[in-house]
Amino acid sequence: MGTLASELGGYAERVSGQPRVYVDANVPAGLVSFMRQALHWDVLFVLEHEELRRASDGEHFRLARQLRRTLITQDRDYLDDRKFPPRESGGVLVVWAPVEKGLMALLKRVDREVLRRDGIQHGTVDGMVDGSLPLEGRKLHVHIDWDGETIAP
Repeated sequence: MGTLASELGGYAERVSGQPRVYVDANVPAGLVSFMRQALHWDVLFVLEHEELRRASDGEHFRLARQLRRTLITQDRDYLDDRKFPPRESGGVLVVWAPVEKGLMALLKRVDREVLRRDGIQHGTVDGMVDGSLPLEGRKLHVHIDWDGETIAP
């Protein structure tokens, strides 16, 4: 028997039908609201959980994978593949823009071009989520000059 998170992670993924993300503490709360309200993502925001607020980057990386969520951050430390091996992740999205409006525009693109390519929720089979994560085992660094490519293996 696993932990509560490991036991329920797959079930929650199947019933939500939306991109499931784990957002670390350096992402602005306004952006988290945008993810939930405009993009309709299932967001676990660490600042809303007392036990996660002060967790290390390594702990966030591990928990995101365990909970079957894509880690979203503005912390470029996660781009270090030696510290945070892509193959050991549920996917990492490092996003950066100088203003929150730019971050929102980038997340809209990621939603459309990566998470829901061709207007279909990634990982769905007959309307049910099959448990896959679109960035699982990979990292994506999106910024104002992002050309829509370079998803690292």
